[in-house]
Formats: sequence, structure tokens, C-alpha cells
Amino acid sequence: MTSVSAFMDTNFRHFNARETLDAARAWRALLDRGGAMFLTMAGAMSTAEIGVSLAEMIRQGKVSAICCTAANLEEDLFNLFNHDEYKMVPGYRDLSPQDEHALYEQGFNRVTDTCIPEGVFRQVQARMTALWREAAEKNEPRFPFEFIYALLDEPGVPELFQVPAEHSWVLAAKNKGLPIYTPGWEDCTLGNIFVSEVMRGNLAHHGAVRHGTEQMQHLARWYTDMAARKVPVGFFQIGGGIAGDFPICVVPMLIQDMELEQTPFWAYFAQIGDSTTSYGSYSGAVPNEKITWGKLDADTPRFMINSDAAIVAPLIFSYVLGE
Repeated sequence: MTSVSAFMDTNFRHFNARETLDAARAWRALLDRGGAMFLTMAGAMSTAEIGVSLAEMIRQGKVSAICCTAANLEEDLFNLFNHDEYKMVPGYRDLSPQDEHALYEQGFNRVTDTCIPEGVFRQVQARMTALWREAAEKNEPRFPFEFIYALLDEPGVPELFQVPAEHSWVLAAKNKGLPIYTPGWEDCTLGNIFVSEVMRGNLAHHGAVRHGTEQMQHLARWYTDMAARKVPVGFFQIGGGIAGDFPICVVPMLIQDMELEQTPFWAYFAQIGDSTTSYGSYSGAVPNEKITWGKLDADTPRFMINSDAAIVAPLIFSYVLGE
């Protein structure tokens, strides 16, 4: 047993620590019986550089598909290109409104303790606009992640990286051919830029990017293909919101709306979040509520970890990797 795994096995005995260890062990067990894991991410996980640990999970086949907020998709890219220009603000809790305005005037957008330079958006904008324009002109729309993959394949792009390539989870996903679903893609910087390019006349129409319903159809086909191959699929959720609710609904959609009653439920469920159990909140809903929605079965392994995902997720990843 290696150091991280041994530490967790020895010390993670109760409360959220025990839940964390149980979730990690069950992830291993799912993979050991030929299963696959679907991972979702909300929050600013790419800003937190989750790629340092998640990329290796992808490379080793521990994650088979991803759904995330559009901000997480693009921010891994921004970090890859412009990490050295980022500004850290460890004392962010003490910032006054005037301090925040000073950061804005300096061209920084703050996410907790990390300030992202406005220039990174502009550096990517020209390259992405060219890809969007080509798709629009050829009437060959793509999913948002496919544009990102195309950009990463452009000549000379690797020379622009400011962090090790192995720390980019999106690059790892591209190299493994994983689908990345981003429901509500317009709610991100690149989505906003796309709209502005259409309004300025630089793009002829909105049709270059494939819609959210097409993403759901793609996910449904991915899931049914796994089911046809008898591969049980688990669901590991970081945070809540649309990144988690959109993909988990594919199972009741297939069963109830497509009337494919033999569709298997998700084979595992775990969530890391800091939302407490509350009334009517998706992020704060306990996992067993999902049974009534036809997402999980009564005997599906379920875990709810109330903690900081920036701390817990890398530990679970390390355990699954056997580190």
C-alpha cells in the first residue's frame, strides 16, 4: 500500500473522512468489476487546478466521460495558456470594494484567491472565432469541447503552454477521446464572446455550436452504448447545479420518455459538496431522493461528502490510482 492510500485507510475512520474513504473504495470496486465512471464538475475546480490530479485519472482510464460547467472547460484552457500571468490573493477575505475595483482596473477577474487576467480571454478569442467561423461557413456545427480539442491540435499551440501539459485535464481528455458535456454553455466567457461575435457580424449565425438538447442526445447514445456492452456506469459529482442534474437525468429520460425500460440505473453515486441538506435544493438533496426520480436504484452505493472538493477530490483520485 502506498502513502496516500495507507494514510486514508489508517486515519479516515468516521464522519466525512469515513464517507470519503468508502466512496474511494467503492469507485475502485466499480472499476474492478469492469465498470466505468462518469464525472461531473461544478464550481471553480479548473481554477483550483484540479487537472493536476484529474488528468492522471483520465490518462489511466479511471474516468470515461465528463460533464462540467462551461467555465470549467474553458478555465483549464486559460490556465494552460496564461498561468504565469495569474495573480494570487491569499487575503481575499479582507479585500474592500475599492480593492476589488483596483483589481478590475488592472484587468483581473477574481475567483476566490485567484485573479485571472483579462488578456487570456482575448488570446483565445481570435483562435476560437476562426474555428467558429469555419464551422458556420461549412454548416458543420460542433460541440463546445470539440472546438477546444481542435484548438489544442493546432500547430504551435503546445509551445504556448505555461504549465506542464500533464496538468491539463482537458488535454488528457482530448488525448483519450472522452466526450465533455457542457450544458448551458453560453454561461461562460467563451459563450459570451461567441454571442458578441455574432452581434458584431463576425459570425453569420448561432448555428456553429451544437445545442444542449443535442448534447443530451449524444450522452444518451453514449450511455446506451455502455449499457449494451454490459458496462455499469457510476456517477461522481463535484458540486451541484446543472453540471450534475443535466447528465444524471439521462437515465430517467431513457426509461420514462424513450420507454427503454431495460435501461440500467447509475451503478454508483457520490457527491462532494458544501451545501447542507435543505428544502428544495438540488445541491443539498441527499442521494436517496434520486431514487424517487428514477436515477438510482434502492441498492445503488451512495455517498454524500460534505467538504471542500479542492481538498477531498484529489485524495479520492489518489486512492483510486493506488497512490
